[in-house]
Amino acid sequence: MTENYNNIIKKIQAPTREQFESFYRLGKILNSSHFEDSVINEVLDLIIEVTGAERGLFVKAFDPESFSIIAARNIQKENITDLSEFSSGILKEVFSQGKPVLYHDAQQQPELSNFESIRIRGIKSIIGVPVFRDDKIWGVFIADSLKQREKFTDQNLIHLDLFSSLLSLTLDRIAEYDKLEKENTELQNRLEETEPLPEMIGESKVMKDFFRILRRVADTDATILITGESGTGKDLAARAVHTLSRRRENVFLAQFCGSIPDNLLESELFGYKRGAFTGANSDKKGLLEIADKGTFFLDEIADISMALQTKLLRVLENQEIMRLGDTGVKKIDVRIITATNKNLQEMVKDDTFRSDLYYRLNVFPVKIPPLRERKGDVPLLANYFAGKFSDGKARLTPGSIKKLESYSWPGNVRQLINIIQRAVILSGPGELKEDFIIFDEDENDELNFNGTLAEIEKQALIKRLKDFDGNKSLVAKSLGVSRKWVYLKLEDMEKQKG
Repeated sequence: MTENYNNIIKKIQAPTREQFESFYRLGKILNSSHFEDSVINEVLDLIIEVTGAERGLFVKAFDPESFSIIAARNIQKENITDLSEFSSGILKEVFSQGKPVLYHDAQQQPELSNFESIRIRGIKSIIGVPVFRDDKIWGVFIADSLKQREKFTDQNLIHLDLFSSLLSLTLDRIAEYDKLEKENTELQNRLEETEPLPEMIGESKVMKDFFRILRRVADTDATILITGESGTGKDLAARAVHTLSRRRENVFLAQFCGSIPDNLLESELFGYKRGAFTGANSDKKGLLEIADKGTFFLDEIADISMALQTKLLRVLENQEIMRLGDTGVKKIDVRIITATNKNLQEMVKDDTFRSDLYYRLNVFPVKIPPLRERKGDVPLLANYFAGKFSDGKARLTPGSIKKLESYSWPGNVRQLINIIQRAVILSGPGELKEDFIIFDEDENDELNFNGTLAEIEKQALIKRLKDFDGNKSLVAKSLGVSRKWVYLKLEDMEKQKG
C-alpha cells in the first residue's frame, strides 16, 4: 500500500484549476462508495467529462485475450448496451504495453486503422489507462471520440494515470470492506444459531422418510419450498439442506418476511445505493448479495407483496439483483429456499400470489409432518429438551410421557419446547412429574382445524379417549361411530408412530 502511495506522489505535478477540481470530485466518489461496480461507473463518467470524450469503457482484464466488461457509458451518463462497437484491439494494446496510451488520430495509425470497429465508426481520439492491483493489470479504462479532442493531451494522460492509481487503492479498500462485511454477517448469523431452536430429531417412519428426502435434494441446487404448520421447524430444515449441500462452506442467511414493511424488506433483500431514499447515506449490500455462493432462506414467503414477488422472480429466473436507486444489475450465485405455513396454491387462485413465482419456488416441495403425526417422537424430543434445559439433571416420569403423548400438539415442536422448559423451571432438577406438564386450557380443549379431515378425526379421537379414560365403547358412542372404527383408527395411529 505504501509503495502505491509513493508511486502516486511521483506522478503529481502542479495541477491546473480544472484538474484540481476533478481530483476533488474523484476523492468524493472514492470515499463515498462501498461497491466496486458503482465506483467504477462514477469514475468512468468523470473520465469522459475530463477528457471531453463521447463514451467510455472499463473492463476487468484476466489476460491479453480475456476481458470482462464492468461498465460502458456515454457522455449523457447512460449505460451502453451495444458493446460490439468497442475495439478489443485497443484493450489488448493497453494490456500488452502495460502503460497509458494516447492516440490523437487513430485513423492515421497503421497498427490501429486495421481494427474494424475503429475504421467503421470513424474513431479518431483514443485514450487508454491500465489499472494495477498487486503489481498486475487488473483492468483497463478506454475513452474515445469521433473528433480530435483538445483534452486528449499528454498532461491529461498523466492525470488519468493518477486517477487509475487512486482507483486501485479504493478497489483494495472495497475488497477489504466486502470481506469484513461478509465475515460480520456470517458471525451474526452464527450467533443467532446459538438461540434455542427445535432440533431436527426423530425416529418415526415419517421423519426418516423426511430426512431421506432432504438428503437427496440437498446435493442439488434446486429451489425448495418447505411447507408445514407453524412450529414444525421449517427453518431447521432449510439449515439442514445447506449443511448437507456443496455450499456448506459458504454463508447461510435467513430472512423472516412476515409483518415487515415492504420498503424495509426490499432494502434488506436487495440493498441500496447512497441517496436512494432519505437516510440512505451510504451504499449498503442486500442479504441476497451477501449470500452469494451460499444459501438464502426466505421464511413466510407468502407474506411478501406483489411488487416484491416480481423482483424475487427476477432473482430466480436470471440470478441477478438490482439495488434500490441503482440502474445496473448484478449477477449472483445463490440457492433459494423458501417456507410458508399457508396454502400458496389457494393464494394463486385468489390472485394474491403470482403463479409464475409459485412454480419457480415449487421446483422441489417438501412438507414437514406435524408433531401429531409423529407421536412416537414425542418422548425422544421431550427427554432431549428436558436434558438441554436442566443440564442433564431433569428426567420425565412415565406419567408425564403418557400425558405428552395424549396431547394433540397444535403448536407442534415449538409448543413442546415451551412446555418442557416451563416444566423444568417449575420442578427444578429431578423428576418432571405429570403435574408439571401444563397445557393452556384453550390449547387442550380446542381442535386444530388447520389440518386435513383425517388429522382432525385423529385429534377428536385422542381427546375423547382422554375424556373417557380410554373406554373405547364410550368413545365410539360419543362420536357416533362403531367400536370397529375406533380400533381401526388406533391401529393406523400406531403404524404412523413406527
